[in-house]
Amino acid sequence: MGGFETKLGDLSFSFPTYMNALNKPDRDDPSEQDSAVLEDVVWRKFDTRVLPMCTAFYLISFFDTNNIGNALVAGMQTALKISDYQFTVALTLTFVPFIVMELPSNLILKRVGPDRMLPAMVTMWGIIAGMQGLVTSYTGLILCRLVLGLTQGGLFPGLVLYLSSFYPRERLQIRITTFFAAASLTGAFSGLLAAAITHMDGIGGKPGWTWIFFVEGMFTFLFGIVSFFVLPRSPETAGFLSSEERRYVVSKLKSSKAISEDERKDDFSWIEVLRAFKSPQVLLLSVITFFNGTQLLGLAVFEPTIVAGLGYTGNKAQLMSVPPFVLAFLASVISAFVSDRYGCRGLTMIFFSLWCLIGFSMFYASTSQHVRYASLFFSVTGTYAIAPAGVTWIVNNSAPHIRRASSVAFASVTSTVGGILAIWLLGSLSPGPNYTTATIILMVMSIGIVVLASLNLFYLSHQNRAKAETRLSMVKGEEPEHLGDRSAWFIYTL
Repeated sequence: MGGFETKLGDLSFSFPTYMNALNKPDRDDPSEQDSAVLEDVVWRKFDTRVLPMCTAFYLISFFDTNNIGNALVAGMQTALKISDYQFTVALTLTFVPFIVMELPSNLILKRVGPDRMLPAMVTMWGIIAGMQGLVTSYTGLILCRLVLGLTQGGLFPGLVLYLSSFYPRERLQIRITTFFAAASLTGAFSGLLAAAITHMDGIGGKPGWTWIFFVEGMFTFLFGIVSFFVLPRSPETAGFLSSEERRYVVSKLKSSKAISEDERKDDFSWIEVLRAFKSPQVLLLSVITFFNGTQLLGLAVFEPTIVAGLGYTGNKAQLMSVPPFVLAFLASVISAFVSDRYGCRGLTMIFFSLWCLIGFSMFYASTSQHVRYASLFFSVTGTYAIAPAGVTWIVNNSAPHIRRASSVAFASVTSTVGGILAIWLLGSLSPGPNYTTATIILMVMSIGIVVLASLNLFYLSHQNRAKAETRLSMVKGEEPEHLGDRSAWFIYTL
């Protein structure tokens, strides 16, 4: 892919020049100077109006999914008389409706409108999240977790699909990384927030753990209501863009193949759903997201437990669990800039998969407390940097809209299945502090990601060469319709 026309975050544009550009008569073909001004402004507008909302949605979803752990520590387990095994089952059942909802929600997202559907999801799960504070039995908890998963299931693939309609393909990974990496910050704040809320113990005759659900669920509900009035439906309808800016954005999105040149090609079709599942690049990357989903959720949930198993206790264990996630956040953002700049999704995944392999190998081969702790800087960082590169690679190389929606949902499903495996693998099948079987499996998965990403690179490179030869022998109008990403004029991102 080509590079950025301008660098993200570059603030050196002339406001008077921009105003002059806007005051000129509308036209379909802006001058090169006007294009440079628009290029500098329009993506920043999306970065300040669209991206923060998506980041907030994802951040809130992590709080509402994971605050059950804080409630458990605050007394929920004793109050509901549930065992550790029952708690693991409750966590697992949360993800089952995720899998059920991810594909259908993505398929209807555009028809319903993301400006309605995404806020509706947030509002509904805010109600369910708050209702967890009312449960008085294990059965009630299970029912709440099932419905919570049902309302949250379409969020991640929906956000990815939504952002892909606002940014060109070469600008997408840093935006997906932004909202994805923000989720790693929840661990630093959820405990502090829960600790503060539990001081409400006794208010209204309710124990402190119930207020964790009430307060956080109410915030989510209110945020969902507000987002109905803030989230734009599409670039074409964004009220904060001028008419000239809208035309420019749509032109850029079409030229980069982020959206179809003809909206009729985006109509729902089961054939396009099937084509997504038959695409070699989607199949390869979906296996990768299964491997990475296992690694990611395993480390996200169990990394503090792993640190505690190294001999760190109390507050020191909590503090020592933070630095690997800080490095993961920084590496994810930096690698996303590089990947967007040079169009190197595959190489990014291969590089960080090798980081994972180094980390897991260190943990497996050594019994030293310091070596095993150092291994987390490799494994956690690699795992978190792989995820946004993988999902961006799928979005970049799937078209038209229904095929892209299906591809993203399919990869999200396999990632969720990997997450379920991780809960049981590190939770009971391979117990700590050594996690021997789990570590071996995660090492094999790291090797698998390297192999599959290399195969995908080879396949897409071969397809691009074949497409280049086709373009020399025919004109665009001679191609059959509905080829989508199989068109000779669709260049795959490597």
